[in-house]
Amino acid sequence: MDKILNALRKNGISVYLINEDVIESTELFFIKRKLDMRRKKNVHHYSVTVYNDFEKDGRKMRGSSTIGLYNGMTDDEISEAIREAYYAASFVSNPYYELPSGRKEEPVVLYNPGEFGTLAEIAGKMAEALFAEDKLNDVFINSAELFVEKTTSHILNSSGIDVSYQKIEIKGEFITQCIEPRDVEIYMDFCYDKPDTEALKEKVKRTLEITKARALAEAAPPTGEYRVILSGKNVREIFKYYLRRSSADMIYPKYSNYELGMNVQGDNVIGDLLNIMLKAREPYSYEGIPMTDRPLLENGVLKTIHGNSRFAYYLGVAPTGVYNSIYIPEGSRTFNEMQTGEYLHVVSFSDFQMDELSGHFSGEIRLAFYSDGKTVIPVTGGSINGSLPECHKNMILSKEMQKEKDYEGPFAVLLPKVSVAGK
Repeated sequence: MDKILNALRKNGISVYLINEDVIESTELFFIKRKLDMRRKKNVHHYSVTVYNDFEKDGRKMRGSSTIGLYNGMTDDEISEAIREAYYAASFVSNPYYELPSGRKEEPVVLYNPGEFGTLAEIAGKMAEALFAEDKLNDVFINSAELFVEKTTSHILNSSGIDVSYQKIEIKGEFITQCIEPRDVEIYMDFCYDKPDTEALKEKVKRTLEITKARALAEAAPPTGEYRVILSGKNVREIFKYYLRRSSADMIYPKYSNYELGMNVQGDNVIGDLLNIMLKAREPYSYEGIPMTDRPLLENGVLKTIHGNSRFAYYLGVAPTGVYNSIYIPEGSRTFNEMQTGEYLHVVSFSDFQMDELSGHFSGEIRLAFYSDGKTVIPVTGGSINGSLPECHKNMILSKEMQKEKDYEGPFAVLLPKVSVAGK
């Protein structure tokens, strides 16, 4: 850090942002239930952003450039890298904006070993939960990876900000397999900001069940327009639309028409009114802006525009930092109540995509349950296509909840009149 600060002074650079991250991790790799490899890691990253102020056509501009540095670099190498970054920033013609200001604060510690245990102990507990539901012979976990990371972040800028925090993250992935009547595999990932053995057990149990159903599925659903139910991590992708549309970097260039006080679902909503809370997974943004939980939507009305200092300055709103995590309270119907009449419940896609500009969503069906109103059968193949702005007035959320990466909210969402291409 001293070398970086000296290089900035040496090159006459007075506006800067430094991010320092130390990441310690315990990592476990499994083949079936057998621990195949154990690894520990301790890495140190430095990221330096330099700002170059200049005038262009009579307008004040502020260009920026970000570089990565590492501990093994000499003083001369650091100085040269920073000088080149500053020169590169002179070609970035962004209108002028102010950086957030602050002061030195006491470190914030979100990870307490006395409460959660050491990284290795957490890894052991989560590994036990990972395989707790793996009890069957015909469907099983064939491989898995588990990572427990402790990150210590230090943020320093030229406007007085000097803050740091420590957090943990438990993440990983596993593949379930069913061999009969046909050999199929399902990939699943997970991520938690504190140990949650029950959530992981439930995810594994559900994934094993859908893997077995996938092995039985043969035909694609009939082509038509359906009440479509999405569940699991696909629900998270649906609500990312509102998160991105309300961000300052989407609103300022007019990619999004959202504005404070706007009813984003429109008038005469028949389904569930949306209440979405922005969740601060870290106490500070990468720029050092203090982050707290904030209401994004209240009964469908936009309450917060979130974003970094640059785009917030352009819009004339307070910088909040960029949010990626949301919380949504339970909906109005149980999951069982959703599954009535004719519907298509899609539980797995080859790839599910949500266009954050248009709200169009689509995906190729890997496994779904089709009901004709009398019987329910597993199906595979075909695809869905729909538009969230066209159906969110009638959207229904489940009372059952789930935890996914950057999402805590209803387990399922029902979308009416979605086009399905099938047989």
